This record gives sequence, structure tokens and C-alpha cells, in this order.
Amino acid sequence: MSQIIDRRLNGRHKSAVNRQRFLNRYKTHIKKMVAESINKRSITDIDSGETISIPASDIHEPLFRHGNGGRREIVYPGNKQFEKGDRVIRPSGNDAGQGQGVGGSNTGSGTDDFVFQISKDEFLEMYFEDLALPDLIKKQITRIPTFKNIRAGYTMSGSPTNINVIRSLKGSLSRRIALASPYKKELTEVNKKISDLMTSESEFTGEIEALQKKVEFLKQKIKKIPFIDTFDLRYNNRVKEQIPTTQAVMFCIMDVSGSMDKIKKDIAKRFFILLYLFLKRNYQKIDVVFIRHHTSAKEVDEQEFFFSRETGGTVVSSSLQLLKKIIQDRYDQNCWNIYAAQASDGDNWNADSPHCFDLLINDIMPTMQYFAYVEIMPRLHQSLWDAYIKVNKIFSNFSLQTINELSDIYPVFRELFKRQIT
Repeated sequence: MSQIIDRRLNGRHKSAVNRQRFLNRYKTHIKKMVAESINKRSITDIDSGETISIPASDIHEPLFRHGNGGRREIVYPGNKQFEKGDRVIRPSGNDAGQGQGVGGSNTGSGTDDFVFQISKDEFLEMYFEDLALPDLIKKQITRIPTFKNIRAGYTMSGSPTNINVIRSLKGSLSRRIALASPYKKELTEVNKKISDLMTSESEFTGEIEALQKKVEFLKQKIKKIPFIDTFDLRYNNRVKEQIPTTQAVMFCIMDVSGSMDKIKKDIAKRFFILLYLFLKRNYQKIDVVFIRHHTSAKEVDEQEFFFSRETGGTVVSSSLQLLKKIIQDRYDQNCWNIYAAQASDGDNWNADSPHCFDLLINDIMPTMQYFAYVEIMPRLHQSLWDAYIKVNKIFSNFSLQTINELSDIYPVFRELFKRQIT
């Protein structure tokens, strides 16, 4: 049996091409394993790599085998039974490949699953594939200019690492041709004179010797022209050019009231951590604003958002009021693509839910590109859900989903942020 494997090595002895082929071939299985693993992780290792196991029965590689029939000559080491010319009886199909081990399983032979490790980048690539912020449009070039280096011809000075060898050699060749051309032209004329005098009588011997000395002089002049000079050197010239970039802001709003127990908060944290990793991986110019709320809302940093123990009652409108204020103070809707994601268990004062509806309809949704709300169950929907359903019917860019358990985080996340086909 023969098996052909491409083992051409890349940097640091890694066959990156073959690895990418393998990941593409088993992408469906790997993505399934990645989705399952995310729900088993703690918050601290949410973005690390992963060990993937693929059943051996699912792995098929092309093989070259000797078919039945035909003639072939094989030299077996340690042969004491056969001589040249003897015919070896082929093993039957039932006997082929049977070893002589002791104590094997009575259910037949088997093969261990294929296990391999994917890196952090490969894990996130698989996890966030086909996801994007919905309706991301370019409203204005970001306030902080973004530049990239572009080629802009050649320059006569620069770093040695930027030397353009081909351009420098072309300049060297042109200079040597230009400097040597007069001498070569004169050398040709002198050689012609010598050739004419050689055919004449001997009285021109002295003149011939003088011309031969001139030939040597001209050859020396040509030889002294340097192969390359500092004047010939050309360096790749690069200039910075400002490129247009979209600027977006994502508001992460989390309910931390007393009704949000440890399990619900953990689900909300996992959802927002996935969102945060997704944004940082796919968009370089994006602001992330964290808002926590119970009876009052507060803008916090990432550390406090995920790990603070502060709690209390529930007034959801406080977070929407703060959201409205921050947008008015810092994010002009004509310049920014504004997104928001909110996580709550839906518990709210009944009198406050109509206020949330009014804030969303009149002040917040007209400024939004997209607003995603996830309600963490299990419990019956309350007045907040009913108010948000009404918002969803009015604004198509408002989406809401429910999460009942950890296993729902991944499908809900993908449903909210799936890439839209235009």
C-alpha cells in the first residue's frame, strides 16, 4: 500500500498549506465542535485554542493500492521458505490484514479518533465565520485618520533594505554604456587604422606601435568605469495615503438587578464576551461602551462590566436614558454607525416598560443602525418583552431573541449577527 502526502515545509517546520486544506475539508465538523466547546468554557479561557476530535471513520485519504491479479516481484527480508521462481499464494480477503495479537476485542478491530489542536486564531476564525454587523454603512471618515503606505516611484536616498536591485542595475548599465561609448567608438576607429597599416609597407611600424599603445590606453579607460556607483542606486519610495474607514460604536447594556441570578449573569457575560471578541477581531475602528443597570444605570469599563458585584432593583429605562445621553454627547448619528446589544431577564416595573417603548421609538431607534435584545429565560415573558415586540414591528433593525440555557448562546448570537447577503 502506498500513500502520497505533501510534506513540503513552511516556516518553522509547519505545513501550513496542508493544514488549511484539512481545515477546509472538515470545516463542518470542526465548526460543530467549536460551537459545542464554547458552552463548556469559563469566561477566562473563552478565546483560547481548542482540541478537536474527529472520528476516524470520517477521515478518508486517497490511497494507491495493488489491485487483485497481475504479477509483481517482491523481496521479503528473512525468507527461509521460498526461492527464486516460486509462486506465493495470495491471502484471501478474509485473512488479509489479520494480526496475531492476543486478547483483542470480540467486537472486531477499531481505530482511535483523530485528535488535533487548533490555535486561538483558527478557533475564532471558525467561530465568527459569516458574521458581521448588520447594515454597516460608511457615513464619514473616522476622526482619527488612518493611513497606509503605498508605492510612489523611486528615490536616490533611503534605507538599504529598500534598495530596488533591478532598478539600480538598470541605472548602472545605462551609465556604463553612456561613459564607455566614446572610448569604444574611438577604439573601433584605431583598430581599423591598425588593420589598414598592417597591410601596407613596413615603414609604418612606428605609427602602428603608437596606435597599439593608444588601444591599450582606451581599454584601460573602459575598464576603470565602475560596475556600480552610488549614483546608480535607487530606493523604493513609499508615501502615506489616508484611507477612508468606517467608524462605529457598540453599546453593551447588561441588567445586573437582583432577579439576575448567577447563572443568568454568566449567560449574559458569555454573550457579551463573544460580542466583544467578535467586534475587536473584525473591526479596527470601533468604540465599545459598557452600561450596567439595576434601578440606576452607569457607564463602566470592561473590568467592572464583567466582574462587579453591584446589584439592586430593576428600572430598564435608566439604561436607555443613559444610552440616549451618551449618543447625544459623544456620537453624532450623521458621523457614526451606532449599534446596541442588551441582555436582561425581562423583569421590569410594569409602569416603566411603556417608558422604555417611548424612548426607543422616539429617541433611540431613529439613530440606530441595529439594536439586538436577548432575554435570558426560563420564565414567562413580562411587560418589557411585550413593549419590545411592539418596537420590533415598527423598526426592522430591532431584533430580539430568547436564551434558555448555555447551549442557546451560539445559535442566538449567530442569528442576531449573521452576515446579510446583498
